[in-house]
Amino acid sequence: MSAGIFTAPVAGSGYHGLKANSTKQVFPAKDSSVAWSRKTVSNGSKTYCMKTWNPINNTKFETLSYLPPLSDDSIASEIDYMIKKGWIPCLEFDEKGYVHRENSRMPGYYDGRYWTLWKLPMFGCNDSSQVLNEINECKKAYPNAYIRCLAFDNTRQAQCMSFVIQNPKATTH
Repeated sequence: MSAGIFTAPVAGSGYHGLKANSTKQVFPAKDSSVAWSRKTVSNGSKTYCMKTWNPINNTKFETLSYLPPLSDDSIASEIDYMIKKGWIPCLEFDEKGYVHRENSRMPGYYDGRYWTLWKLPMFGCNDSSQVLNEINECKKAYPNAYIRCLAFDNTRQAQCMSFVIQNPKATTH
């Protein structure tokens, strides 16, 4: 192959190799090009910016953590859904509530990846009030801890659902 193949002009094209043959713009600017440049980003698409949430001292967890704190009725509804699907409810708690590094700087090692289990998973649970009683006991025992409810599917051996129940207000990172 010769280099001439790649630099030969293409018939009917305004390009020779990778350089334009003419100074004519492919996309000419409109009269309101200054106003248009204020509405676009570098890729040329229009954007409408919206602030989603403040990340400073405002840690978010799972999907439901963006909602206001859940009421007991809302939690009971979520737990009823778990039970209806045949999943096993489980409670976990943690002092910090987020992944961090304290004990090791090794790649892939993080503290806080696993939370402490509150008692055993609730095998055979058939009513959300049983789980709500355990939630209240956990809140009394650990008033300044993050508490979350998980759902495990024992046939797939996987966690299917998780949401934070208690998010202490005084968090320091």
